[in-house]
Amino acid sequence: MDALFLSSNLPFTVALGVMLAIAMAEAMGAVFGLSPSGLIDQMLPDIEADVDVGVETDLSTDASAGDASAGDGAVSKVLAWLCVGRVPALVLLVAFLTMFGLSGLIIQSGSSALVGTTLPAWLASIGAIVVGLHPTRWFALSLARIMPREESEAVSSSSFVGRVATMTRGVARVGLPAEAKLRDEHGQMHYVLVEPDNSSDAFERGTDVLLISQSSPIRFNAILKPIELAG
Repeated sequence: MDALFLSSNLPFTVALGVMLAIAMAEAMGAVFGLSPSGLIDQMLPDIEADVDVGVETDLSTDASAGDASAGDGAVSKVLAWLCVGRVPALVLLVAFLTMFGLSGLIIQSGSSALVGTTLPAWLASIGAIVVGLHPTRWFALSLARIMPREESEAVSSSSFVGRVATMTRGVARVGLPAEAKLRDEHGQMHYVLVEPDNSSDAFERGTDVLLISQSSPIRFNAILKPIELAG
C-alpha cells in the first residue's frame, strides 16, 4: 500500500481514485435524478459519422482516424478514434483511467524489479498513456459492435427548442433542473437538463414538457406540453 502513494506512482493512484469517484458519481446521479454519462455525451462534438466508420474497420487498422474530414479538429479526430458517440464517454473515461492507472503501476513495478528504482512520474505516465489508449480503443470498438446502433444523423442541440421532452429523473424546479429525454427528427434519443420557465411550475418524472429556450448546450427552459400538442 505504501508504494501506491510514492510520488512516482501518484498519477496512477490518482487515476484509479478518479475512476472510483466517477462510478460513485454515476450511482449518486441515479439517486438524485441526473445522468453524468448522458450529460457529458451531449456536450461533446457531433462526430457520430466518423465513429461509425471506425466501428466498421478492423481492430488492427487505424482507418477511422484517417476517415475524419480534413476540416475536423484534432480533438474530434481523437474522439472519433476512441469511438466517442457510439460508446458513452464516461464508460470510455473509466476504461482509460483504469488502463492508465494499472499500466503505470505495472511499469513502475517492473522498473523497480529490474533496476531497483521507479521511473520519474512523467516518464512512466507517457508510457502508461501509450499503453492505455490502444486497449481503451479496442474495448470501445468491441462494445460499439454489440450496442444498439442509431441510424440517425448528428443534429445541433439548438434544434431541440420547440420539441417535446419527457422528464426521466428527479423533479425540475426553477434553478433546479432535472433530466429529460427527447427524440430528434431522425429518431435519435437525447438527454438534456430541463427547468420550468414559470416559477410556479414543477415537472415530475413522466411529465411531457415543451422546450422553449436554451441556456446552455444541455440546459433548456420549458413549459408544460400544450393540450393541442397531445398525441
